[in-house]
Amino acid sequence: MNVLMVTSECAPFVKTGGLADVVGALPGALAPSGVDARVMLPVYPALFPLLAKGTEVATFGDLPGGTGRLVQVEAEGLTLLLLDAPQLFDRPGKPYNGPDGRDWEDNHRRFASLAQAAARICFDGLPGWVPDILHAHDWQAALAPVYLKQTGRTVPKTVMTIHNIAFQGRYGPHVLGELGLRPDWFHADGLEYYGDVSFLKAGLVYADHVTTVSPTYAREILTPHFGMGLEGVLQARTESLSGILNGIDTDVWNPGDDAALPAPYNAANPKNKRQSRTALAERLALDPDHDSPLFCVISRLTEQKGLDALAAAIPHLVEAGGQLAVLGTGEPGLEAAFTKAAQDFPGKVGTYIGYDEAFSHLMQGGADAILIPSRFEPCGLTQLYGLRYGTLPVVARTGGLADTVIDANAAALAVKAATGFVMNDVTPEAISATLDRVVELYAQPGVWKGMMRAAMRHPVGWEESAKSYVSLYEILTAS
Repeated sequence: MNVLMVTSECAPFVKTGGLADVVGALPGALAPSGVDARVMLPVYPALFPLLAKGTEVATFGDLPGGTGRLVQVEAEGLTLLLLDAPQLFDRPGKPYNGPDGRDWEDNHRRFASLAQAAARICFDGLPGWVPDILHAHDWQAALAPVYLKQTGRTVPKTVMTIHNIAFQGRYGPHVLGELGLRPDWFHADGLEYYGDVSFLKAGLVYADHVTTVSPTYAREILTPHFGMGLEGVLQARTESLSGILNGIDTDVWNPGDDAALPAPYNAANPKNKRQSRTALAERLALDPDHDSPLFCVISRLTEQKGLDALAAAIPHLVEAGGQLAVLGTGEPGLEAAFTKAAQDFPGKVGTYIGYDEAFSHLMQGGADAILIPSRFEPCGLTQLYGLRYGTLPVVARTGGLADTVIDANAAALAVKAATGFVMNDVTPEAISATLDRVVELYAQPGVWKGMMRAAMRHPVGWEESAKSYVSLYEILTAS
């Protein structure tokens, strides 16, 4: 079976969040089931070196954003289909915004071009390869099912995956003609969303099946609180909506073979984790002889992640005996709050504003617990990395966090099943109360080590989820 995955980012080539990690790992997980999944994404400057190693397999003369060509290349175990359109993607900054942090004004043309090129591949195929399924990821690829359907031709089945429903790609109705969208589809049951065109809504309406990245999030987005205005669209599609939990690449995230750690460790012999803690303390000028839990945060610093509530709870964390290591970038106010906390509590709080992939591995290896108090979280990957590294997740009961972490309540502890800590509210008070639970159990080394082992043995790979995707693809192609 041939699957065309359409995405705006893919690890390890270009990454702003978990979407890239998922798309980078899923094709390899599908391969043992006979799925040939190829990843189509734009050629941003970071991908220029790959062009010379590839082969041109298609050209496009009239995409919404102008001309382009498609270059196929093998890299990092993936087959990439690179949309080379320099007028759209050869720019400084990040994939969606410039150095000033503002979204590019022509993002609608940029990603409509990606989607339309994907649709044309489905019509025309590539040398020796024709897609059976088009799998679009998030709003940037969401017009691909629309471009396929609006021709009326027989086309491959389509899957639309929501990684975060908060990002929808919303533009004024003037883009209809510019993007080659059918004006008669601009209505409440089609492309129209409160007078605008919503890329994500369009994908949700016209894809054959909609998935999201955890079972709990699939239920949550049917409600006004989590649906971000699209709950009605999704309620109309409940028979074609499913939640398939994300996994992680357990080869990349493996404390037994991680070059970012000073010494390897595993569930059977976790004692070398202490060396990573010492290295992390040294990196962030934390007290290396501290004998209470070292918490970490590895995140975009946003209110969605509940980090405003966590920032308010830092004095309690320190008073309870904990330490905190922070790695992330995001809202200026939160960057300032965590920077100030490091100044106010020297040796107890260390903050690195920015992102460093290797350092994130050391954080997972060196911390005792990872804090993820998100107000909503479609799936989350950092808690899965934490489980893998024996860094116990402290999470809010939402989305994929609720699906992957077993709370250290009395029943779970009695049967040695607990893998972390789950809180019901995201407030400074709720976070503080949960931190107290963590500190209390950390003071019981036998219990803590048992939780570490349970966490590290918890399945976090793609095996089961890949089977769910294969089953979905097979059902769609048989219909």
